Amino acid sequence: MTAIDEREGKAGTMGSYRDHGLHARVGAIIRKHSENRKDIRDVVRNAIPWPKVKCLLDLGCGYGWFEEVVPGGLDLILGIDCLRENEAPFLAAARARAREASFRVMTLPVSTGLPAAHFDLVVSLYSLYFFPGAVGEITRLLKKGGLFLSLTHSASMLEEGQHYFDFRNLRKVIDRFSAENGEALLRQYFAEVSHIDYPNAIVFHGGDEDSLATYIDFKREFIEKDVDPGVVRDKMISELRRKGELSFNKNDRIFLAEK
Repeated sequence: MTAIDEREGKAGTMGSYRDHGLHARVGAIIRKHSENRKDIRDVVRNAIPWPKVKCLLDLGCGYGWFEEVVPGGLDLILGIDCLRENEAPFLAAARARAREASFRVMTLPVSTGLPAAHFDLVVSLYSLYFFPGAVGEITRLLKKGGLFLSLTHSASMLEEGQHYFDFRNLRKVIDRFSAENGEALLRQYFAEVSHIDYPNAIVFHGGDEDSLATYIDFKREFIEKDVDPGVVRDKMISELRRKGELSFNKNDRIFLAEK
């Protein structure tokens, strides 16, 4: 999942993604070691026409990562996530931005049971590759003229690790909805689709071994589908010490689709 990013643990029983404190530590590592110094949340926020938004739906909302930077004054922010542990921190962030905040535990894609044409804005940030089949439901939930915004990774994410390990199962997840193929999926439902690229790399230098280990350990539920996470961690730390620097592809793309 959010390298995968700090918000990406939406599927299954993702143990490390239930820990809000660990999320925050890994988020700090990502920001510290990113070559692109712009906070991706700010880029997403600035792409949204907020005067038109009163009701916001966040799919795969996690602990309120995006809501921390959303402008205030909204009527409603509703978050859907598969982890109950995210409810309290999400609601804390959302209540500071909207008159009404709500959270539902749900594993997408399913019918949400929400009324049609109810939301001005639906976002899915580092999560749609887990439930690409939900795009039809997203379209139903949007008001006419409403906006769907999705943030996702490049298919070449972590390509540097492919030199050492075969992450084919991880790759299958990302390939469900990536920077490269996302527009084709969205155009099945939306006539107007545009995008904003966010070029980035995460770079670790000598002395950053602890940060690199924490980052890799945080992704263990994904890595273990292909390789023992401990083997990956030890190999990457060894390579960092040998080379003095390791850089990982972290190019992302923001898709904007209007109903």
